[in-house]
Amino acid sequence: MSKKKKFAWAAALTGATAAALTAGMYLKQEVAKRRPFVIEEATISDIQKALKMGQVTSKDLVQMYLDRIEKFDRTGPKLNAFIEINPEALHDAEASDVKRSVSPDVGPLFGVPLIVKDNIDTESPLHTTAGSVALAGNKPARDAFVVSQLKAAGAIILGKANLTEFANFIAKDMPNGYSSLGGQVLNPYGASFDVGGSSAGTGAAVAANLAAAGIGTETSGSILSPASSNSLVGIKPTVGVISRSGIIPIAHSQDTAGSMARTVKDAVLLLNAMTGVDEDDEETVWSQGDVKKDYTVYLRHGGLKGARLGIDRHYLESLSEEQVKLINQALDDMRAKGATILDPVVIASSEALEKHKSSVMYREFKWDMNQYLEKLPSDSPVHSLADVINYNKEHADKALKYGQAVLEKSEALSSDLGEKQYLADRADDIRLSRKEGIDAVLKARHLDALIFANYSGCDIAAKAGYPSITVPAGYTSAGEPIGITFTGLAFSEPKLIELAYGFEQATKRRIPPVL
Repeated sequence: MSKKKKFAWAAALTGATAAALTAGMYLKQEVAKRRPFVIEEATISDIQKALKMGQVTSKDLVQMYLDRIEKFDRTGPKLNAFIEINPEALHDAEASDVKRSVSPDVGPLFGVPLIVKDNIDTESPLHTTAGSVALAGNKPARDAFVVSQLKAAGAIILGKANLTEFANFIAKDMPNGYSSLGGQVLNPYGASFDVGGSSAGTGAAVAANLAAAGIGTETSGSILSPASSNSLVGIKPTVGVISRSGIIPIAHSQDTAGSMARTVKDAVLLLNAMTGVDEDDEETVWSQGDVKKDYTVYLRHGGLKGARLGIDRHYLESLSEEQVKLINQALDDMRAKGATILDPVVIASSEALEKHKSSVMYREFKWDMNQYLEKLPSDSPVHSLADVINYNKEHADKALKYGQAVLEKSEALSSDLGEKQYLADRADDIRLSRKEGIDAVLKARHLDALIFANYSGCDIAAKAGYPSITVPAGYTSAGEPIGITFTGLAFSEPKLIELAYGFEQATKRRIPPVL
């Protein structure tokens, strides 16, 4: 065969192969379109694949979630996870579908319906209330930075999540998941189980497949608690990784937003979208050199191999015997995947930190809350913490079922952050949580991370401003979820993601709730 004929034959073969591949892809897409898409336990990757194949549209997805919300949140078990549905969600989904048809090369969150905790600002028509009747009419003029980041990534805000009122900083005895405005959130695994707080609505909604994933906030345990209670992955990042501007605060030294999802990968995709330098939050400016552009590169199946981890059993003392067995099984699973577990290690400062009566959160709450409230429109009934307290007293039948002792204690203290007592308490918080706490044990024992059950170590990590990731670890015989949490030094998210993903892929313990 001549060289000219060889080239002609090869070109014809290449054209035939391309035509066959195109036909095969078309047939595959047609088959996908006829197959109903199931949103229960669908990952963000599953959703994107279905959207790309034409199996489902974003408008279809939103309607599916709305139908489930009606069936399980508003009626049926009445989980009460949503405090408000976005009335423009279907319209936003239609717009997303149009954009996809014009520019199909989109990111992983494009057209994906998410739920956002209701202490995170969302522009009109949605409200931002923190679950307080005093803020029932609050319609922020613009989105919080994290919401603008999510929207820029193409995500659809399905609605706002109910929460423990003021992120559980109003009363001593208020149950997790209760707000005066929104009522009580229930755990989809069982109404008798703690739903966790304060990001309770986000946790219950994502666990019950009422949204693809969600955003919570944490000052001390408010992501890790509902994530572990609802068998989810929760990422509480280092303070400064994610902007806090436009979020109703508690304490700027500890506050952060974070992701809550059914898989580690989904939680990491949300983390990627939310990071960014925000001039309105100087912590993100200072931290930009330590924040990674893409955390998905740390999703490694062998993430546990060679890891050195420690567990302080002091933090297991509140667990039942059955729950301890589940934690021990998780430790064995890690060893089987090549991790070295130092059991036990001792966090020398843990007892001193628990006894330390720091005023930091109370003083910062007054300062930060006043900063947020004073910017509300003139027709708002409250513009200061004192206004909120008085408003609650005037509407006590609705607002004060559990009182407001925490608000009143905060208001009674000085919010002067240059005051000697505040500075001393903050210095002690840092010393006990970092230098004599997490830093000391990790460095002395050459550990990659510490292990906790559920959110038991949240306070020491919170005061340090350090990251944690919780992953489903199993269920008691009664069906109550339990999580395993990895905590590390500042900006150790890459290592924690490796550990969490390695554990998740080795065990795959999450089971969806039966509703």
